[in-house]
Amino acid sequence: MPVSPAYRPEPRFFDLGADYGDAVQAADFPQTILRLRNDRAAAEVGLETLSDAEWIAHFGRFEPLPGQPGPVAMRYHGHQFRVYNPEIGDGRGFLAAQMREVPQAASLREGSDRETKQSRLLDLGTKGSGITPWSRHADGRLTLKGGVREALAAAMLDSLGVPTCRIQSLIETGEYLERHDEPSPTRSAVMVRLSHSHIRFGTFQRAAYYGRKDQIDVLLEHARSLYHPAVAPGDAAGFLAAVVEASAALTAKWIAAGFVHGVLNTDNLNVTGESFDYGPWRFLPHYEPGFTAAYFDQNGLYAFARQPEAVFWNLTQLAGCLKLIADAEPQVADLAAALNGFGPAYIRHLRAAFLNRLGVRSLGEAADQRLLDATLALAREKKEALRWEPLFFDWFGGFSSAARALGGARGKTYQGEAFDAFRFALMEHEPDRPERLEHPMFAAPEPEEMLIDEVEALWSAIAADDDWAPLKAKLARLEAAKSAWNL
Repeated sequence: MPVSPAYRPEPRFFDLGADYGDAVQAADFPQTILRLRNDRAAAEVGLETLSDAEWIAHFGRFEPLPGQPGPVAMRYHGHQFRVYNPEIGDGRGFLAAQMREVPQAASLREGSDRETKQSRLLDLGTKGSGITPWSRHADGRLTLKGGVREALAAAMLDSLGVPTCRIQSLIETGEYLERHDEPSPTRSAVMVRLSHSHIRFGTFQRAAYYGRKDQIDVLLEHARSLYHPAVAPGDAAGFLAAVVEASAALTAKWIAAGFVHGVLNTDNLNVTGESFDYGPWRFLPHYEPGFTAAYFDQNGLYAFARQPEAVFWNLTQLAGCLKLIADAEPQVADLAAALNGFGPAYIRHLRAAFLNRLGVRSLGEAADQRLLDATLALAREKKEALRWEPLFFDWFGGFSSAARALGGARGKTYQGEAFDAFRFALMEHEPDRPERLEHPMFAAPEPEEMLIDEVEALWSAIAADDDWAPLKAKLARLEAAKSAWNL
């Protein structure tokens, strides 16, 4: 079948022209073997009705979808580990299409208010689709293992309610790649992600680098109107405040999920506060503020507990770009005020994120902060015996889960001074939608986790025996977990 009647193409970025992106062609791959097809994500934009042959044509050979002009490699710069790089851009990917979210998906989006339940503009972006003008000396390819890892990261974050892209498609492409960080030669793939936006902080940085105030003005209006329409036209400070708020919420949810992005460069953060582009990510095995995901992050710049600092630093670079179009000192002051809203917004969202992870209702700022502090203190004291994810699994639903938690595999861990403080703080809060505990997941002894040993085991089955069943079973369990947490 072709695209469904709900499919609504709207290629808005493509209208910006050659100053913002370069028309490109996808690589001609030796093979196109469909490995992962995410019909839940595809249904959000009316693409779930494609046959497998049509799917491969659009997401393996990149024949344009109806109403789409063809792929564009987006132009941007970025600070990479705080060193400015003016030579980057979409070097192994491109923006393939943009379309409106179908109304049914908008109405069902978890936690959405009336404004955000309006149909969003969504992107299909690629990784591993071939060489572009910004590839430099690279081959424009993605390893199959890299694609598998991205699918797992996105699925785990989505199951926990963290704003994230979804991996819509993974197609093996029949090439063998040399990589210094994987046993080589290694298999190749092309990936397609469904994301709210690919307008990065670095997209603004490129315009600022060349002193193109006109381009910053165009980008501001483009991003404001599409992603933050409540902001008045031309209100740079209002736009920055909206990005700050979204970024603070995202960062808080990363922390509550125990997630370490690994590479928080300015080209890896976007204006909608949705995470994407997962490289050397990790989930915490246990509470460890200095835990890093990237072997090359030797100074811990992007360590678990330093992620709020990293995001704020990146927001500061975006603010500097917007400062170039400020006409008067009051506008500069407004930008500074918007930027400085990050700290209070982050703390507010962090409290909410921890309450959400524990499945309890807010009791007010003071009581919520006590519970946040007590949870972190318990995780810190018991880190040798208590993994991050099981703590939230055991106590989901508040103190109504006491019998389940104390009678479970970690029951003997829950004792001592730190646990007493946690217990008292938890008892103050009422369960939020306690019927969620009736989900079969909470009858299991362990939650779904995403620790590195399991990731490697899932890949090993593919690498050794071309066995995709364990990976697909894991993805199905994560989808079930999403329904349990967010019922």
